Amino acid sequence: MSLEDIISKTIKDNNNPIGFDVFMNLALYHHQFGYYRSNKTIFGHKGDFITAPETSDLFGFCLARQCKQVLNNGNILEFGAGSGILAAQILFELGRQNSLPEKYFIIELSAQLKKTQQKTLKKALPEIYNRVEWLTELPSNFKGVVVANEVLDAFPVKRITLSNNQFYELGVDYIDNCFQWKRFEQPYLKSETTYGGNLPEGYTTEVSLQSDGWIKSLYDLMSEGVVLLIDYGMSQSEYLHPQRTDGTLKCFYRHKSNNNPFIQIGDQDITASVNFTDIYKSSIDSGFKVGGYSTQSMFLISMGIESFLANEENEENKIKLAQEIKQLVMPGAMGEVFKVMALTKKQSVKLDGFKEQNLTERL
Repeated sequence: MSLEDIISKTIKDNNNPIGFDVFMNLALYHHQFGYYRSNKTIFGHKGDFITAPETSDLFGFCLARQCKQVLNNGNILEFGAGSGILAAQILFELGRQNSLPEKYFIIELSAQLKKTQQKTLKKALPEIYNRVEWLTELPSNFKGVVVANEVLDAFPVKRITLSNNQFYELGVDYIDNCFQWKRFEQPYLKSETTYGGNLPEGYTTEVSLQSDGWIKSLYDLMSEGVVLLIDYGMSQSEYLHPQRTDGTLKCFYRHKSNNNPFIQIGDQDITASVNFTDIYKSSIDSGFKVGGYSTQSMFLISMGIESFLANEENEENKIKLAQEIKQLVMPGAMGEVFKVMALTKKQSVKLDGFKEQNLTERL
């Protein structure tokens, strides 16, 4: 039985279209065939997309500096650690600064990625490998730093479309051996004014419901500390810009993007940009304070990314590092598209990563 068969059977058993969030959840996380549970290479040049830690070690080194400022004898917890390279970068830099946490916890859903992470970390840091621990459930009474790099964008989303001043949910149906969009009959939101109005007929966008519960669970598991969220996204005014008529849904397969989630099911990534205004509201509602929000570019500059270049004496390495920094901070590359948000609990310290820029007011 293929993943397509499993999803089409789910629709048939439901006697109705399923929500797109249900479709996306099966496509990405089905225990046997889901994209993030498969044996295929996902990250890096041989995979479907490249994340910031794969672009340069300097990304993780800068995050480590932010961790160091607030660790205060706490631990680190990383969600969805990818290939393990970010954990290796953070631990390497903290080791260099004599600030290693006692434990670096990782929560990873994919057995395949867990193996990759173990291999990466064993090879890179054999002497401190025993500090890394994989968890199957959330810890309690956690003190320290939570790191979530490109986690929020992988949460299943609902799709909604505007018709006669009301939003309707777009479900997924299976007709003539094809998946297709099907609008639900009951309004999802009573009026577009919920989102500020001025949106054109047929305007389609995404809503992430899972992020609310996830943020609440983070607040509950922490006794004190900081959560660092790094993801591509924007504030609500940009997210719901009248010209963004088809939302932010994107699929990635071998470094090419498309906007059709109904092809290559289980073989391509499906993702949506993060509405950071929603995340801000969820965080405040949960009890967090928001310690900062900025572009990735200004966060890395605040953390002194250029100092790594200044300290490099080898000319060849210098050129390589300069190229990597460009990729991480330039507006046309990752610099402006990615944002960094910090949530704090029982923390009074002003976070170094937002010295140069703090856009929290714009949320």
